[in-house]
Amino acid sequence: MTSPDLAAHIERGLTDLRDLVKMESVSAQGRSLPETAAAVRALLEAEGFAVREYPGHVAPVLVAEAGPEDAEFTLLIYNHYDVQPEDPLELWDSPPFALTERDGRLYGRGASDDKGEFVSRLAGLRLARERAGGPLPLRVKWLVEGEEEVGSPSLDAFVREHAAELKADGVWWEFGSVTPEGRPVLYAGLKGIVCVELRCRVADSDLHSSNGAVVDNPLWRLASAVASLRDEGGTVLIPGFHDDVRPPSDADLAAVAALPGGGGTLRDTYAVTRPLGTPAEYHHRLNLKPVVNVNGFHGGYGGAGSKTVLPAEGMVKLDFRLVPDQDPARVVTLLRAHLDAQGFGDIEIVELETHQFPGRSDLEAPFVKTAVAVAREVYGQEPLLNPSSGGSGPIHPFMAYVGAPVVALGIGNVGGRVHAPNENILRRDFGRGVEYAAALMTALAGQD
Repeated sequence: MTSPDLAAHIERGLTDLRDLVKMESVSAQGRSLPETAAAVRALLEAEGFAVREYPGHVAPVLVAEAGPEDAEFTLLIYNHYDVQPEDPLELWDSPPFALTERDGRLYGRGASDDKGEFVSRLAGLRLARERAGGPLPLRVKWLVEGEEEVGSPSLDAFVREHAAELKADGVWWEFGSVTPEGRPVLYAGLKGIVCVELRCRVADSDLHSSNGAVVDNPLWRLASAVASLRDEGGTVLIPGFHDDVRPPSDADLAAVAALPGGGGTLRDTYAVTRPLGTPAEYHHRLNLKPVVNVNGFHGGYGGAGSKTVLPAEGMVKLDFRLVPDQDPARVVTLLRAHLDAQGFGDIEIVELETHQFPGRSDLEAPFVKTAVAVAREVYGQEPLLNPSSGGSGPIHPFMAYVGAPVVALGIGNVGGRVHAPNENILRRDFGRGVEYAAALMTALAGQD
């Protein structure tokens, strides 16, 4: 049963979430970013945080601090207030910018990623302070940006330049999840990412398809180029691509081996018909294996019926998910060399967005162990500790410049539809997230 003090803080947190979800802070379109930054700042200042605002390339960056300066432990929390576009609007079952509850789920853009994460932690901080019966029991710093959904173009330089200001003993990352059975899922790292387009042009305009006998087709060339990048099992074939991969530690391998299941929940939830690898390989591949993905293949005619045309040009979008210690820029260089060696020198590579380096914490770090132990206590089940998420984010600057281990644990769920229509969280998970935040802060302060 939820205690009265916890219940009150959960409801206050949900009120904050309703207010933030109303704000259409879509960074890809530059919508409502200063206004949302101001709302986040007001929430933090109301809890006694000293907040400094800095300009970013796209949106303001907020740095907040509260708690005793001589505290034995300083926790740095990273969140973001920007969200993905709501399109396609017609696939939403309720308005995307109004928090709507149905059958124990709360729907709205940002309900999970990342406004729900932010306000659950803020509600937990209020609860920790109330239970301490006085000041905040540890030093808390908060970095909240508005550019994460467009690749965090300001963050690397910002963290490097403000490393002293952000100095901390541990970093709590912006996301995490809970299984349908209520088990907490923690991550101690993220993969890196580099996104590119491959472009091929063979003529100044489209041609009649009869010319396919004498003119090469850009889509054939792109298909052949893409096919050369990986084998049927998903292993990247670019020479040198794996040279910089850091071998996983014994602790990494043990953590992966302890993870249950083999991807069945993912397959069932999304009706996957072509899984890669065996169920026994699932967690190893997701945590520790670098991959290349085709995000989109474009060119030629795609309308109803046929149009006998030989396209003048085509384009493929790719992303590479990287593991420590791969360098995104080096991966692009290797890709160029590979395409040239395969006879695809005419295919242009266009780099997209901001590169992100991979990062992975030491699972033996005391902060990581405390985060796991608190999760075990709060959720009443054995946590699932992943050395790395299969996804990416700007984690590397915090590890490289702040020098602190990073852990992600949050309120997401496998059916949360993050970045998609009907993004949602479970009310159950939000409440447990508030409880976890309070317990983690108390434990880190040595007041358990």
